[in-house]
Amino acid sequence: MQRGYWSIYLSPRRHSGEKMSHLQFAQGISRLGTESAFVVLSRAQKLAAEGHDIINLGIGQPDFRTPEHIVQAGIQALQDGHHGYTPANGLPQLREAVAQDLHHRHGATVNPDNVIVVPGGKPTMFFAVLMFGEPGVEIMYPNPGFPIYESVIQYSGATPVPIALSEQNGFAFDAATVLSQITERTRLIIINSPANPTGGVTPKVEIDKLVAGLAAHPQVALLSDEIYSQMLYDGREHVSLLSYPEIRDRLIVLDGWSKTYAMTGWRMGYAVWPDAMVDPVTRLCINDHSCVNAAAQFAGLAALTGPKDAVVEMVAQFDSRRRVIVEALNDLPGVHCADPAGAFYAFANISNTGLSAKEAQDSFLDQAGVATVAGTSFGVHGEGFVRFSYANSTDNILRAVDRIRPLLNCDAKA
Repeated sequence: MQRGYWSIYLSPRRHSGEKMSHLQFAQGISRLGTESAFVVLSRAQKLAAEGHDIINLGIGQPDFRTPEHIVQAGIQALQDGHHGYTPANGLPQLREAVAQDLHHRHGATVNPDNVIVVPGGKPTMFFAVLMFGEPGVEIMYPNPGFPIYESVIQYSGATPVPIALSEQNGFAFDAATVLSQITERTRLIIINSPANPTGGVTPKVEIDKLVAGLAAHPQVALLSDEIYSQMLYDGREHVSLLSYPEIRDRLIVLDGWSKTYAMTGWRMGYAVWPDAMVDPVTRLCINDHSCVNAAAQFAGLAALTGPKDAVVEMVAQFDSRRRVIVEALNDLPGVHCADPAGAFYAFANISNTGLSAKEAQDSFLDQAGVATVAGTSFGVHGEGFVRFSYANSTDNILRAVDRIRPLLNCDAKA
């Protein structure tokens, strides 16, 4: 069968003359997954380097520059000589600014001592799972959901228990279903709203029910991934789990700078941890990365304390593109796309095209030069879906959909 114009070949990496390795890795390494968006990005970049015209709707990062006042704060920090280690949990003034920002946005009172600054969002996920995960334990996570959740649960030896999210329910979790899945082995529940990859937002009524139901399960901790908390549309307001004092003693809230301030490459994130977890997570930081880059922390401080005009404009642009991509995708043969309520992803249902999620992803890239991510990259419940990031220009979004259309005209079911 003839391969598409964009096809590439992947081969095992082996240096010339290298002998077969007899190294024996720990079993946990084989259980680690990956984030397929980076795999797709690598393929797309390779094709682009070969001269192909690639439109990238795969990677989940804003296509905007970091606001200039933030960049200048980082530069100034370097020029002022901030080149050394900082406290493992982050600069005191930065943690204070985080606490003030959370109070301003959510009305929540946060002790800066409970704020732990880390290099991105993933360390918080990893540390939370390492703190609770071990063989014989169950950890619940959204599916389809951010792939690192399941990956690190598997790595820890714990049993991953998926919280199935459905298109019919707006990709929000159903509290009664979640509570019914809790067993005596459940140690941690992970939730994410607004959600990657679906753009789903869980309504306050379901969060209320979940929090009330958790009163019967005092042994269960909760990790709320709120990294997209400032990216909601059509007048929706974010409901932070910090607003529920009855669970604050077992609640971890993850947030950060990457999405809101277009700072993905700066590697800046934070979480609010309950008192009992602060010392263990600080020790994990010391053992893992010592501290976060000093200049980046000063930039993060400027982001929180400086003007927010660029953030407002960026979210407005995403909202405009959201409307464009949903309309365009719904015009494709065999495709249906629900209106995402938050984040910057459209999770399109391609089950009537005759293609699996992986086939669609590969076909779109290899034959049309459009990078997307298969829904199965986010869990088994992502089959029949493809994630499109609308962190790209409106012109590119429309060009991408036009390129995909001829492929579906051939494959769509009657």
